[in-house]
Order: sequence, then C-alpha cells, then structure tokens
Amino acid sequence: MKALLQRLRSAVQARWLYHLGGPAASSMTLSMRRIYIVPTRAGLQCSGLLLLMLAGSLNYNLGLGYALTFLLGACVLADMVATARNLAGLTLTPGRAMPVFAGAAASFQIELTPAAGRQHYALWLGFQADGTSMVPCDLGGASQLPAASVVVHAATSARGWQAAGRIRLVTRFPLGLFRAWSYWQPAQKVLVYPAPEYPPMPLPTSASGTRNGSQHRHNLSDNDHFAGLRDYRPGDSPRHLAWRQIARHASADHAALLARQFDGGAAGALHFDLAQLPSQLTLEQKLSRLCAWVLAAEACALPYSLQLGQQQIAQSLGPAQQHDCLRALALYQAGAVPAQPHAAPADVTPADQARPAEAHS
Repeated sequence: MKALLQRLRSAVQARWLYHLGGPAASSMTLSMRRIYIVPTRAGLQCSGLLLLMLAGSLNYNLGLGYALTFLLGACVLADMVATARNLAGLTLTPGRAMPVFAGAAASFQIELTPAAGRQHYALWLGFQADGTSMVPCDLGGASQLPAASVVVHAATSARGWQAAGRIRLVTRFPLGLFRAWSYWQPAQKVLVYPAPEYPPMPLPTSASGTRNGSQHRHNLSDNDHFAGLRDYRPGDSPRHLAWRQIARHASADHAALLARQFDGGAAGALHFDLAQLPSQLTLEQKLSRLCAWVLAAEACALPYSLQLGQQQIAQSLGPAQQHDCLRALALYQAGAVPAQPHAAPADVTPADQARPAEAHS
C-alpha cells in the first residue's frame, strides 16, 4: 500500500504539479500560469475571523459590521493578487557554476531580472530537493536594480557532470496571508572533480608513479647555488636547514623551521600514469590519488604530465594545466561513478585538501 501511494504521488507530481515548469531551459519568465498560491496559516486564521465577523453581522444585522467585513475581505483578495504578482514577470537565467571537488557543495549562480517598472521583494530561492536551504533576495525596479545574482548550493557526491536540480521560488510578500511559489528547471550543470585522497600519498619518485610508497625527496648537490630561504618541508635534508636563522627566532612563539633553497635543487618533471598505480586500488581510489598529486605538484610548482589510458596530457604547469588534468580525471569513464570512497571531511575545503600534500613535496 505504501509503495502504491508513493507511485501515485510521483505520477501526480510529474504529470500535473510540475508540468508547468517544462524541460530544462536557458531562461524563463514567470507568468501567472506558472505560479501556485495557497493561504498560509495566518491566511486561514484571517479567513476564519472574516467568517465569524460575517456571522455576527448577519445575526445582529449590523451595517457597519458588513462594511468592515467586506473591506477586510477585499484587502485579503488584494493581498492574494499582490503576492502572485510579486513573482509574475521575473526572468530567471542560469549563470556560472565553478568546478568543485566531490563531497563539497556546488554553487549555481542564478540571474534574476525584474519586470519593467516592477519591484519584487522578499523572494526565496533554493533547490526543491533541499527545502531547508533557501536564499533571500530583493529586486527593485528596472531603473534602480536591473538584475540580481543569487547563488544556491547543492551537495555533490560523485565526480563528473552534475546537473542542477529543480529551482523553487517562494514569496509571502506583502502581508504573509498567502504563499506563492513556482518551479524552474535550469539548463545548468557543474563539473565535479574527484575528491583528493586524504591524507595524500607522497609524490612519486619516478616517472611511472609510486610503486613502493617511498617518499619523494629533493637531493641537492654541492654545485647548487643558494637562492633563498623557504619553509621547512618534511623530507628536507637536515644539512640544508638554515640553523642560524632558526636559532635567531627560537625564542619567538610559533617559530617556523626554515630551509635553504638552491637553484639546482628543484625536482624533475613528474609523470602521473593511471596504469602504474597499485592494482589493489579501485578506479575511484586511483583517480583520487592522481587528483591529490596534481594539486601537490601545482602547490610545489613542479611541471607534470598525466596519462589516462590512451589519453595523455602533455607536461606543463599552471591553472590551465591543473584544470585540464582535473577535468580529465573527473570525466574518465564517468558513465557509472559511485560515491567517492576517499572524500575529505565535509569541513575541509579544496584549498585545505591541497595543503597537506605540500608537506610531501
């Protein structure tokens, strides 16, 4: 019986309640036909009060009671029309959606344009699937505020392209006696990178990746030229520590360890190959490890290349190289991608995920 009710509810929602939203669209202008409206609890209480006033006026034949009842009833009807018109005429357009790592919240930008010469106040936007996370927004007239940009967030769990969910737009303006809402399915999607392995493995010591998990170290020769000081990184040789500068700041609180940097001490270019990773790892674990290595190589300014089966990304360095590699990892065999097994904790941002990898460079 429960399954039958669930199927009936889904059929009603798909064929009647949401059919006005239509398929995914690049933009949509709300008309009265797309707007639903129902009385709120305060509206129902107000209706009950009006009925009580009408009954008292009929019982005692009060002329002023009739006038007051019908005046308040007209105000309630005017509020219903004003609540619906507060949504009517709005134009919604999808904006940018920046790539995120799996497990982090994706941000979808929505552009709202008011109707000409109209004001729209006390608007709330959010995804239908997440009814608790709604974003407020106010729009003035066309001469005051041509458009507004609202960012709504959605959870991510798997790599690849993730389409935006159905947007719900709600208002109770001006008196709160009625609740008007509408739905819109934007033609918008976001690229979800694999979640970096956390904690990350050390960078590979050879072109074929790490086979034995040995830590990458920078071996400096005696012919290298001193280029300056930098923060200590695990794996640095003790003979390259700047002991004199460390002793000078030893009495200070939170004194950092410093290491000497040499011109010739930079490591060679790295090559990340999916096929060279340990076979006991699943595909998603391998992609998570490669993602962490890409972030670590960028943080350490080490040129790198990537090999994913027949797909190869040439050696380079920079934001474009990082995006190309992370995009390739996100879309690699992304037909059926399970949830990320090595996703970082929810309170860890992408920048924080990349930071621990710097310690192994």
